[in-house]
Amino acid sequence: MEVVELTEEAPNNNQFTVADLDIEILPVIYEIIRSVEKDPHDTTQKAKESQDTSQKILELQKKLDSARAQIKRLPGIEYSKEEQLQKLETLRNQLRLKRELLLKYRNMCTPEVPKA
Repeated sequence: MEVVELTEEAPNNNQFTVADLDIEILPVIYEIIRSVEKDPHDTTQKAKESQDTSQKILELQKKLDSARAQIKRLPGIEYSKEEQLQKLETLRNQLRLKRELLLKYRNMCTPEVPKA
């Protein structure tokens, strides 16, 4: 019979999660598309719109860089897909074993304790 070590990984309260990600890029993309769709006939207006669009593209680039930096802080991101699946399978086996143990202990007959 194979002995499997059951380890409890204590949750880290200050761990970065997906809910903590601050990635709002759609409004910036929308603004870029809107500014590209505008076609002013005045050349000075075109130059101003072009400069605004360039500014929005730089803002989008900053947001994308920020998103990349945030994603790198997520736990488990350093593992490959295969490693993550292996870890998931290990955790599922641990859960199954713990459930079996709980069921075994529940079904054990409890000894009678004499009343004093």
